[in-house]
Amino acid sequence: MAKKAIKQDAYLCLSAMLRAREPRLLNDDRAQRMLDAPSFEEAAKILADCGYEDMSQMSAKEVEDALAKHRNEVFAEMAQLAPDKSIVDVFRMKYDYHNAKTIIKAEAMGTDSERLLSGSGRVSPEAFLSAYGEGRFGDLPSVLGHATEEAKGVLARTANPQLADFVLDSAYFAEMKEIARESGNSFLERYAEVLIDSTNLKSAVRTLRMGKDAAFLSSVIIPGGGVSAERITGASDKEAMAALFAHTKLEKAAALGVDAVDGGSMTAFELACDNAVNDFLSDAKLVSFGCEPLVAYLAAVEGEITAVRMILTGRLAGISPEVIRERLRDLYA
Repeated sequence: MAKKAIKQDAYLCLSAMLRAREPRLLNDDRAQRMLDAPSFEEAAKILADCGYEDMSQMSAKEVEDALAKHRNEVFAEMAQLAPDKSIVDVFRMKYDYHNAKTIIKAEAMGTDSERLLSGSGRVSPEAFLSAYGEGRFGDLPSVLGHATEEAKGVLARTANPQLADFVLDSAYFAEMKEIARESGNSFLERYAEVLIDSTNLKSAVRTLRMGKDAAFLSSVIIPGGGVSAERITGASDKEAMAALFAHTKLEKAAALGVDAVDGGSMTAFELACDNAVNDFLSDAKLVSFGCEPLVAYLAAVEGEITAVRMILTGRLAGISPEVIRERLRDLYA
């Protein structure tokens, strides 16, 4: 399929609007105020400045529902305003693949998946369940439909959910790369590559930490990253693995990965991987208008929601602010 010819100046008005919204995003100062607040209720009220509804009297389940609603509203608004709706689909598709995994595993275990499904994808949970239950995989987006059908078969044949997940993960990133390529925007393509590199580095470190061999590593590495799958599977040890990511956004994370292989903190390593992606997105701040501010804003909202969930549910559960702080990734704002 030919690349879309959408000029950067088509994003001029949207970019200006998003730049004006960026100060309302959750930043480190607001996050710290939420952690320092004397109660959950006071912490939740701080989010009014970020455009969230009042969650100060909500349960953990209600908080989760409110955050999902906020995400869906952002996705719907940006899909309406963006010159290229497929950019929003790059963020929505993650929830489609989550739903596919959930439905397949629930069927295999004889349990109900409906309450665990997300409404943030391109396909509604109701439509997904109907298409899956009736074997109408062609009603789903093409790559998703084929991957869901294949993953269902893999799980039925092998009873190995990890293999089924890998089918879906590979399809997810392949579809993301294709949409990014079709958009004709190099920033979106590089964003997809950085996400793949981050995922692959995590998989490589987990593999080395477990003492698995190169064959196992080859089975979990996703193609399409800035560091090729062949180079990753060919790395002989943790130092060779870290060297592959030298002079990239993931250099610091790879160094922490070496420590993690030797029994160091996986939390610190995985946070560094996530922060490397955020560091890449920060380059969008140098772009006045175009696809970049939209990609960065959508990623920032996703990161914000993750942080809000972690802080509020942590406060409800009585987890100390220090422990919550250690688990928070860097914020875009």
